[in-house]
Amino acid sequence: MIINFITPQLVVKLIGLWPPYLASRISVESVNSDMTEIVVQMKQSFFNTNYVGTHFGGSLYSMCDPFYMFILLHHLKKDHIVWDQDAKIEFLKPGKGTVKAQFKVTKEIIEEIKSQTLNTFSIKRSFECNVVDAEGNIVAKVQKGLYIRRKDAKTRFQKEDLKLPN
Repeated sequence: MIINFITPQLVVKLIGLWPPYLASRISVESVNSDMTEIVVQMKQSFFNTNYVGTHFGGSLYSMCDPFYMFILLHHLKKDHIVWDQDAKIEFLKPGKGTVKAQFKVTKEIIEEIKSQTLNTFSIKRSFECNVVDAEGNIVAKVQKGLYIRRKDAKTRFQKEDLKLPN
């Protein structure tokens, strides 16, 4: 059970203390003032390095997993459900040293999502980010698919002969 006082902003501030992130040396480097952009980094260590001396692919994905969801949960507040629905990662080059990823959702996209969910039962929105090394080379491309709907969608779109997804 999630306690009500745990906000997305608090989770982002404390996520580096979560044991899997702490062990993997994943940390939030910065969050802008309106929480539309988060930069995360992962320093290479014994716990996130594979047999050939590069970052584990799972660690690269893990550092990208929750941040689009946190941004949307912050802005959509308690009126919406936001779930990670799918993900894809493409490894382009071995990752070594400190790697970073930037997650950004503009205010325009957030307003677009609010508008779409007023007129549709649910939407799926894809977001992409790159994981880059210290030289700015792209190590991996990550695509996240998020399921988004208003919590009142079932009552808003309820029809006797229409079966809606759970």
